[in-house]
Parts: sequence; structure tokens; C-alpha cells
Amino acid sequence: MAYPVDRKIIHVDMDAFFASVEQRDDASLRGRPVAVGYAAARGVVAAASYEARQFGVRSALPSITALRKCPELIFVPPRFDVYKAVSGQIHAIFADYTDLIQPLSLDEAYLDITANRRGIETAWKTAKEIRARIFAETGLTASAGISYNKFLAKLASDQRKPNGQFAVTPDMGAAWVETLPVSRFHGVGPVTARKMASLGIETGADLRARSLDFLQQHFGSSADWYYGIARGIDERPVNPDRERKSSGSETTFDRDLVDAREIEAGVLRQADDVWSWCERAGEFGRTVTVKVKYGDFQNITRSRTQPTLVSSRDALRAASLALIRSVLPTPKGIRLVGVTVSNFERATSPVMSDLPLFEAD
Repeated sequence: MAYPVDRKIIHVDMDAFFASVEQRDDASLRGRPVAVGYAAARGVVAAASYEARQFGVRSALPSITALRKCPELIFVPPRFDVYKAVSGQIHAIFADYTDLIQPLSLDEAYLDITANRRGIETAWKTAKEIRARIFAETGLTASAGISYNKFLAKLASDQRKPNGQFAVTPDMGAAWVETLPVSRFHGVGPVTARKMASLGIETGADLRARSLDFLQQHFGSSADWYYGIARGIDERPVNPDRERKSSGSETTFDRDLVDAREIEAGVLRQADDVWSWCERAGEFGRTVTVKVKYGDFQNITRSRTQPTLVSSRDALRAASLALIRSVLPTPKGIRLVGVTVSNFERATSPVMSDLPLFEAD
């Protein structure tokens, strides 16, 4: 399998981004365990400072569990407008070094600096300069991974966190991957990691030892990816035009709901949030999905695809209501609802259509 080893790719990852912004802006929070989120009964940690992480507090952890792990934990409400503004500053710095920037979220991105716009001697020095500028202009620290492909660069950015950087060169890539647990690999989630462990695959070396036929038998269409990364191979380019595949919003209720009016009102609020994003981004989809999580944590989704774009807030609201009503009345309390729009097509001037809202079942 041929692949380029002369590319220079940097993965920049901000250190505990949301929590670090809060500590930057409020001196009383510095050096203390901080969680971005709400300490409500149904609250969830959106981000945790490194001081909180020492107690086992992580993002997506229920707030009650987080407080049990760290009674001194300080919760601060999220300020996404501030995080987005700071992210804009950081991406403006990136743009001074390359046009090939692929954001993964507000706080991390891939940069292909092969063209070396600024004539800096090495990719290592480029990453160091970028991190120094981020600190000088935002007061925040970032970590970086430098390598010849995206997979290795992302792995490398975790190696010296926080506020460090690590490089994986072409002559060390494959051997370095063999030393790592597969649970660290992009594309190997907890469920897959457990399945691999049951097959005796715990490290990169274990994964490399398995044939492609074996991987295809057990992992289907993902086999080629696992076979490649076990050898340090990733041919994906840094794609600045990577399209977003969906936009969604969800909320956890303060208590389990059974009243249809309350449940529908929650769904409509999420539909309005999603529509606001679609309108700003100029992205409109044909598929609407409603997610429901019951009080016993059972998840279900209901989804429909229509022949034309969901091109107005009223249309999205109607679609969302039709989907949630398909599970009402509910036999048990509902803990969470969410709405997602996908199957995007860009439209410069969305218009309503007289065609049916959904395809016939």
C-alpha cells in the first residue's frame, strides 16, 4: 500500500478548552477543580479542568457523580459565545500558516503545512510558534502532534498534554503505533476496544499481527482502516471543505416526563435550536430524527426522509412533532429528547414546497 510520507501535518488541541477559558477569565477559579456545566440533578459535565480530572471528573459525566468524586468541584455555566469567539482567534492564527485547515471542533484542528508558507525550518518549529502565538494572543495553552498523516498527528498531540508537543517521524511511525493500546486509536471506541480485547487484540502490535481476512471477518467494512493504522498508514488528506453531516440539539429534563404537552414543548425547543443553526449556516437537510431517552436509559430514535429540503422552521417543527407523536402516549417517563437534521444540501434561498413532508411508508 503506497502512501505519502513527505506530508507535514500538525494536530493542534487546546488544553481543557472550555474550563481553561473560565479559569482565564475568573482568577478565583485558577488552580481549582472546575467543571463547565450545571450541578443539577440531571446535569452533565461539559468540560473539566485538569485539577478536576485528577479526581476522575470527565466530560459527559453526570454532575451528581462528578460531585461524588470531587466534593470541592466548582460548576460554572457554559458560555458558548465566548468559546466560539476564542476559537475564531485561534483559527485566525492557523490561517497565517496554511489554507489547509480542517477543524474538528472549537478546540482542535488539523493543519497541513507541507507548503511551508512562512519558510520555517521544520514542522516542529512551526508547531512551537503556533502554540506560542495562541498563548500570547489568548492566554491559553495548546498541545500539538506533528507527523506525516492525520492519524499519527492526532495520537501524538495527546502524548505531551498539557502544553506540550510530540513528533512521530516516518521512520518511527509503524513501530510507535505497535506500543500503544488500541483503545487510544481514532475509530476504536469503547465497544470496539472490548471486542478487540475479547479477540486478544490489546495493542497496536496485536492488531498488526492479525490478517486482513481476520479483520474483515470480525469488523467488516472497518477492517481496511484497522489494518492500515496498525502499520501507521492513513492516506486521508487534510480537507478544509469537509462537510458537516448533521446538526442536532438535545435536552435532559429536570424530571422524567409523561405529559405529552411537556414532551412536545421540549422537542419544539430543540427543533428551534437546530433551525437557528441551519439558517445561519445556510445548510438544509431532508432527514429529521427525533431521539428519546427514557428514565431507564433506553434510547430510541424515529427518523423520516422527505423528497425535498426541510426549508423552514415551521416545517422542521411539524416534522419533529410528527415523529415524537409516534411514540406518544409514553408507557414510561422520558428523560431526554433531541432533534437532528441530516442529509444536507446547500440552498442559497430556501423555499417552501408543496410536495408531501415525508416519503410514504
